[in-house]
Amino acid sequence: MPALAPSLDIDSHYPLTADQIARFRADGFIKLKQVLSAEVINHYRPIITSEVYRLNTMHLPIEQRDTYNKAFLQVGNIWTKSETVREFCWGQRLARMAAELLGVKGVRMYHDQALYKEAGGGVTPWHADQYYWPMSNANSITAWIPLQATPMEMGPLAFAKGSHKFEAGRELGISDESEKEIGRSMKDHNYPLDDTPFDLGEVSFHYGWTFHRAGPNTSCQPRAVMTIIYMDQDMRLIEPDTSARKNDRATFAADVEVGAIMNGRMTPLIWPLDKV
Repeated sequence: MPALAPSLDIDSHYPLTADQIARFRADGFIKLKQVLSAEVINHYRPIITSEVYRLNTMHLPIEQRDTYNKAFLQVGNIWTKSETVREFCWGQRLARMAAELLGVKGVRMYHDQALYKEAGGGVTPWHADQYYWPMSNANSITAWIPLQATPMEMGPLAFAKGSHKFEAGRELGISDESEKEIGRSMKDHNYPLDDTPFDLGEVSFHYGWTFHRAGPNTSCQPRAVMTIIYMDQDMRLIEPDTSARKNDRATFAADVEVGAIMNGRMTPLIWPLDKV
């Protein structure tokens, strides 16, 4: 892969402090400013956006959709369709941050996923991502990367602080029920809500079991977000026990045997990058 211009740096080391790493592990998430430059975001945003609208299969008006599909346009595995998006997903800066936050030797990409909350898009109900993932342990992490500054009216991601240690509600996928039941549990068990805007270049990281949600997009512009899901390089595939996990296994780990390390074609090692 050819070297990027210095202004498009997605590979240099972003130094995390011991306090930031400890805070991530205690809270289940962290928001970090100036992770990506405006030049990087402005370069990749139109390319990612073009692919999202090219690959999107949801064409119903928002008012005719269910709660899940009102929340966002969801397009995954874009790295397999665009060399430029693949370049972005292979960025060493974010992957190294993910590995350091998790405290693992290396990370694989589980998959990428664009989440575009359209103007007028609804809430993203409370949920934990790992409900969908057939993984053997909790060493998974999502980088949530807004492709613009994201004020409150756009529906930035919000987190329940410390909720990655709370197990009730993990059996619920994104739905009206999860919004009601998990939201009530977070209040009843006094998990503080972190619900704040994102600056341009700010990126959040959260564990797969951290409960989170997002408000509606009441602005006139789409909320463009790219996500990259990473996992411990030694993560193993478990027997999928739900239809959601069976679908994920078929999509991302069809060539991996149950019990084996998830080192299939769709789950490449990103950090440290194999230079050979």
